[in-house]
Amino acid sequence: MSQNNETQRTNKKEKIAKQALQTAYERETFALITTIRERASSIRNLQDLWYLHDLLSTKRHEIDGKYVYNSSTIVFDFARLVKEGWLNLDELKELKPEMVSKISALARM
Repeated sequence: MSQNNETQRTNKKEKIAKQALQTAYERETFALITTIRERASSIRNLQDLWYLHDLLSTKRHEIDGKYVYNSSTIVFDFARLVKEGWLNLDELKELKPEMVSKISALARM
């Protein structure tokens, strides 16, 4: 029964972590869409268009790799998201306190 409780706790923490990743993803993609709309409305020449293309390509590469759940790197992933402003530590408070402490310390670096 103890193993079952541990599995349930692990599943709950994983669900919390995945939800936090989803929240940060939605924030970052919304901000990107807003930025792209503003930039697209100010395109005046071909150079502006290529700049927008390059920006989108770069952001797609960054975002595609950033929001993949990986339990072995999640502390570093969350620290990055906190540092970038897409998550805040209060949103992670349901995780283990020692994990949140590590995330907090890394985000300050």
